[in-house]
Parts: sequence; structure tokens; C-alpha cells
Amino acid sequence: MQLTVWTYEGPPHVGALRIAASMKGVHYVLHAPQGDTYADLLFTMIERRRTRPPVTYTTFQARDLGKDTAELFKDACREAVERFKPQAILVGASCTAELIQDDPGGLAKALGLDVPVVPLELPSYQRKENWGAAETFYRLVRGFAGGREKPARQEGAPASCNILGPTALGFRNRDDIVEVKKLLKSLGVEINVVAPLDASPLDLTRLPAADFNVVLYPEIAETAANWLKREFGQPIVRTVPIGVTATREFIREVAELAGVDPAEALATDADRLSWYARSVDSNYLTGKRVFIYGDATHALAAARIAEEELGFKVCGLGTYSFNFARDITAAARKYGVEPLISDDHLDVEEAIVEAHPELVLGTQMERNTAKRLRIPCAVISAPVHVQDFPARYAPQMGFEGANVIFDSWVHPLMMGLEEHLLGMFREDFEFHDDTGASHLAAVNAARGAGGQGAAIRAEQPAFEAAAAPEETTPDTTDSPDGAAARWTPEAEKELKKIPFFVRGKARRNTERFADETGVNVITIETLYDAKAHFAR
Repeated sequence: MQLTVWTYEGPPHVGALRIAASMKGVHYVLHAPQGDTYADLLFTMIERRRTRPPVTYTTFQARDLGKDTAELFKDACREAVERFKPQAILVGASCTAELIQDDPGGLAKALGLDVPVVPLELPSYQRKENWGAAETFYRLVRGFAGGREKPARQEGAPASCNILGPTALGFRNRDDIVEVKKLLKSLGVEINVVAPLDASPLDLTRLPAADFNVVLYPEIAETAANWLKREFGQPIVRTVPIGVTATREFIREVAELAGVDPAEALATDADRLSWYARSVDSNYLTGKRVFIYGDATHALAAARIAEEELGFKVCGLGTYSFNFARDITAAARKYGVEPLISDDHLDVEEAIVEAHPELVLGTQMERNTAKRLRIPCAVISAPVHVQDFPARYAPQMGFEGANVIFDSWVHPLMMGLEEHLLGMFREDFEFHDDTGASHLAAVNAARGAGGQGAAIRAEQPAFEAAAAPEETTPDTTDSPDGAAARWTPEAEKELKKIPFFVRGKARRNTERFADETGVNVITIETLYDAKAHFAR
């Protein structure tokens, strides 16, 4: 066991709670001490759900440990069924309650409740949150779909599929479902069941009726999808449609299983990422070094988009999803970097420092690390902060998801470029911290009468010189030797046509050229001769 301040995943009972909170008609009775009720806040404060998750805690306290805690659990079960009237209940123990070795599954079965009971045995000290969610979903699918017959598809009926994997607290899962439904509709594929998000136990009984399963998040749904494949022969669509290339591959894979033509769906004009990434405005992004870390699904997708669609260079790739270490390792080798398989945020921080990235794509934790290191960052994966559940529509999947990704990743880089210029030209007479914005000229003029602006002008003669519309006296501000009358007025006027952020360098180069060639008076010809000299 390792004491840590930050963790990428909670204990497995939090994963079970995510499944219960995703579904309708499911209630979770969790044998847990009073302090473990913190999990409610993940949903009400981070995800901003309108209702608290469907969970009843036994909330035993220290003084209860000398009594019969099993009786507390049985009372909680009876009251939960009577009060909430669920279609099914999950029963299990939190990491703390696991130590007192009560048996929630056996206790619930002994009660003879009139609703299905799904017992969960989630080893809290060996497994983590995503595993707990996957195991809970698998138990529910097996419990309600097991033993059923797969109905034959009626002749002429369109192909149908199940969408498996989206959950509460999932990164952009809510909006991803909308985009994936659009893609399937464009192919004429009917959606049989979406689970676990918004599904009920009754819906799970209909899972065998689909022709195939779409797995959006393998961390959550792969175990259940593999079982459905073994039991009912349902193929699995494994391409996760994050990014333009993956979305097109997803369309082709679904079309092949459904026996339909993908041409119309592929001919969409919804993809803006591809053109934006090739546009002139994006040229300066080519070759940007990007460090990527997150859950396996999003980290793999991000690496592919970065290298193959945006022209970035992946300089680091890692995940905390140990079950998918092999996939991350293969991708890291493809991009020529060492894989980072770790759930220690200090390891990730060290790797970021060593990689010297220009952009970090990570979780909420990497956002904090990048902010401290002053590196642009975008969040691509859970764990997330409340701001990663935006009120606006912001999917990651499908063509619209690719457009959102372009904005989310590129805008921090653009802001980084602006900050770079701010730092470089902070001392420029036209561009320093105390100079007002040009569109507030009237305000600045009023302040200049005796306020802060006047003080600035008094301290910086160069400011006054630059502000004058026409100068007859040569400006020697940047001259290395301060020599007067070296620039003719015409040459000075020509110099001011050069953008301000390179004007100083142009002046210095021209004067150095004049010194080296024995020119005493700098004319327009001298300026252009110097330009030609240094351009060689």
C-alpha cells in the first residue's frame, strides 16, 4: 500500500458506483464507514449531476465495530429496497469495510429480497476504479442477459448494434454518445441498447438481440463485450472513433459488419480538423513536441491524432491503465519513445520535465503540473475537474469531436506563442507592461497629461521619440556607439516600415554592416545592402 496525495483512479467500489449512477433502476448498497460517503461528491460536485447517486451506505462508526456490523448491513438493504424500489441492487463493501470481513453478498441473499441481487467482490487493495466499473458492468450483463436465446433478425430488417462503455464521470461520454449515434444512423444501423449509461436492468436482457457490439471504452466494456461474443456470437467493433482517421476506420468497420455501403457516411463535410491542420495558420505547429498521458483509450487516440493528423511530434506517451500496457508500449515504440506505465504522478511529472514538451495532453493532474512548468496543456482523459464537464456540447468522438479536439489542443499553443512574444518584446517602447492598448488611445492621452503615462514618458525618452509622427533628428536609441546623424531621415522612415518586433534587430544589423564596410551615413541603399548581406 502506498500513501499518496493524488491518485488517477479511486478504489474499485467507486467504479461500481459509477455503473450504478449511470443506470436506471439500479441501487447500490455499500457497506462502508461514515467517511467513505465522500464518493457522492464526485458526481454532485465534479460532474454536476442534479441528483445524488443511487447508493445507500451503512455508515458504521468506530463504536459500531464492537457490535454486529452485519446487522447494520441487513437493515440498510431492507430499507433501500423498500424506499427506492429498484429493479436490481448491487451489494458490496468499500476498502475500509473489507477489513471487517462481513459478507455483503451472503447477507443480502439470506434476506430473501424480492429483487435481483448482484453481489460484488472487488478486491480493494489489488484493483482500481476502472477495473471495478468493468467487473460490475460484466456482472450485471451476465446476470440479466445470461441464459437467454439470441433472437433471429427478421428478413429485410436493418442491422442493429449495442453501444457499450459510456458511464457517469466518463470524459465527455455524454456528448460522445450523440456523435456515435449520428455515425450509426448515417449507415442505417439501428441501435438496440446503449449501456450502462441510461440503461435499466430490463434493457440488459435485450442485449443478445443485436448483431454486433460497439465498444467505445475498452477499459469499461471489453470484459462484457468479450462475454457477449462468446455467448451470442456478437462481433466487436474495436475501433474507437476519436480523430478523423479513426472515425473513418470506425465507419468502414461498422459498414462491413452491417453489410452496408459506407460511401455516403464517409463523404461528409463535417470534418474541419483536416483542413485547419493543413492551413497556413497551423504551419507553425508542425513538429511541436507533445507529451501524452491518460487512460489507454484517450492516450492512444491522442498520440495518433498528434502524429498523423496534426503534424506534432510525440515526445512522451504513458498511461495509468496497467491492463492496456501492451497497447501503449506498442504505440510508444511506433512513435520512437519509451512507454510510461505508471500511476505515480511524480513519475509522470519527472517524465514531462525530461521530455521538454511544448504541449502536454493529460489528465487534471498533468494540467496542474504543466501550469507549474508554464507549458500549454489540454485535458484529454479522466480524472478530470469540474471544468471538464462543460455546459456546452463538447464531444471527443466523431467528426465533430475531432473539430473540438483541434480547438482544445491548438488554442493553448496559440496563447503560448502570444506569451512568448510578450516576454521577448516586454522592453520594446511600443510594447511594454505600462503601455495602454492602442484602441484606448483617448484614455491614454488623458492619463498622459499628468498621470502614470507622463511618468512613463519621463522615464523613457525612446517612447517620446517613437511617438513623434516625423523625426528630423536621427534616432540612435539602439545604436551601439551612440553615434549621431548616421541615419538619414529617409532611411529612418524606411526603417519604421519594418514590423516593430524585428525593427531593433534590423537597426543593429544595418549599423554593424555600416561599421564593417566604412559607411558613415546610413541611407535607404545602405539599409537594403545590409538586408541583402545578412540574408546570404
